[in-house]
Amino acid sequence: MTATTAKPTGPIPAAFAETMGDLRIAGRRAGDWAEAGTPVFVYDPAIVAGQAARFRAAFPGIDLHYAIKANPLPEWLAAIAPMMDGLDVASAGELARALAVKPAAAISFAGPGKRDDELAAAIAAGVTLNLESEGEADRALAIADRQGVTPRLAVRVNPDIELRGSGMRMGGRPSPFGIDAVRVPALVRRLVAAGADWRGFHVYAGSQALSADAVAETQAATVALAARLAEDAGAAPPLVNLGGGFGVPYFAGDGALDGDTVGARLAETLAARPAILADSRFAIELGRWLVAEAGVYLARVVDRKESGGETFLILDGGLHHQLAASGNFGTVVRRNYPLAVAHRMGAVAEEVVSVVGPLCTPLDRLGDRVALPRTAVGDLIVLFLAGAYGATASPASFLGHPPAREVVAR
Repeated sequence: MTATTAKPTGPIPAAFAETMGDLRIAGRRAGDWAEAGTPVFVYDPAIVAGQAARFRAAFPGIDLHYAIKANPLPEWLAAIAPMMDGLDVASAGELARALAVKPAAAISFAGPGKRDDELAAAIAAGVTLNLESEGEADRALAIADRQGVTPRLAVRVNPDIELRGSGMRMGGRPSPFGIDAVRVPALVRRLVAAGADWRGFHVYAGSQALSADAVAETQAATVALAARLAEDAGAAPPLVNLGGGFGVPYFAGDGALDGDTVGARLAETLAARPAILADSRFAIELGRWLVAEAGVYLARVVDRKESGGETFLILDGGLHHQLAASGNFGTVVRRNYPLAVAHRMGAVAEEVVSVVGPLCTPLDRLGDRVALPRTAVGDLIVLFLAGAYGATASPASFLGHPPAREVVAR
């Protein structure tokens, strides 16, 4: 190994952590998946099925919703939608994909700045709209009146709480998302008076949290907030979407969220919930926790070079497919995702290298001074935790490189 100091990488997901030698994805060698060309994302629905089963065991009676922004590939949605109670979308494009695999009654539509055509499409289909402002409520009611239908309307609440320790806090501060809690009861009364089919509350306080205590505390506070708002509005919510926020361990030192503890704490909270919520259903909306570990990204080494005493492995893929792994998708300090040489899993590290992409920018770095076994041109590098916020969250058109293939294992 060279004298260059290595930086740690994140933990390899459990489904692959014990692999020695050739990495296998859904029972096939990584090299087999790469034969038709690299870079390629490979997604394994069986891993999602395992996550869904763990959720059902830890959260009995709670609806499981998939936030499809995490990975909206149509073939992927078709594979995993049957495992979910609902799908949450954030655009007309996502709405169309969701309607192809799930009935409208199981779909909700959130996001600020919904256009009138998006509102009209959602109302006509019978999808639940999570209203983000009083102005959006006015437009939705007017559109429904013109269509002659009863709209399914919920209120997204900008809560006066935040998810402690979350990677992205979305509550407890001024926000483009949702309606400030203090203004929610008046809006609910107006929706009910207008004859809308009021569907309840959507509350999202943050994302990517790994502390069971923090998630459980936020859920308890969310239930209390929903009860207070319902009492002030004089209307019991049919559904309370508790948001999600369940994180996954991307980086060295991260530990997996203890879902069993969160589930047990939520059960205690709901057992003692105020009477106005007695008949309400509860949902948890998850994205990365369900699908991140189910995807890998495979890219091939096209060059190996030395510069200033450091070694660089240059891949045929990079941040234009995997922006988050390059550290340019919300992280303040760049840290390394888990990665490996696909045919030498578990091998002893022999060198310290930086793994970079083909783009003409120093931002295109997928592994910063990582310890790997000796790697040559033509070898496959595997980047884990690629099932969420990969292809569709990255600047695929940047510099005109081709998109990565995306394959769903069968």
